[in-house]
Amino acid sequence: METWILYAIASMFFAGFTSILAKYGLQNVNADLGLGIRTTTIFFIITVFVLATGKTKDIELITSKQLLLLIASGITTTLSWIFYYRAMKDGLVSYVAAIDKASIVITLVLSFILFKEPMSVKVICGASLIFIGMMVLVWK
Repeated sequence: METWILYAIASMFFAGFTSILAKYGLQNVNADLGLGIRTTTIFFIITVFVLATGKTKDIELITSKQLLLLIASGITTTLSWIFYYRAMKDGLVSYVAAIDKASIVITLVLSFILFKEPMSVKVICGASLIFIGMMVLVWK
């Protein structure tokens, strides 16, 4: 199995736990404060990892366009997390997570348009099932 698939499976596993841990952690905490604690933890761990592995030398390779895109990605991540944590604080974790994961459909559409990635019947069926599954879960 290719390494990227193992990384994706690990990401899926930890992302599942993330939602549950966040829901418990937000019980008596403001959603924005909870997100601040989470983000500070992420910043600390990533900083230690980058410094410990000597990956700071790669900063010379970043172009201004790449830097701008990474900053934009950070902004969209921040907005996503703010709304996710606010939804998680008040909503059902199963519903909030299902709606959030439907972002896969948006990612797929953008990957077809921007990266010209192949649009196969398998991918379209999978995306459709994800979207339909989300609708089934949240439809009143």
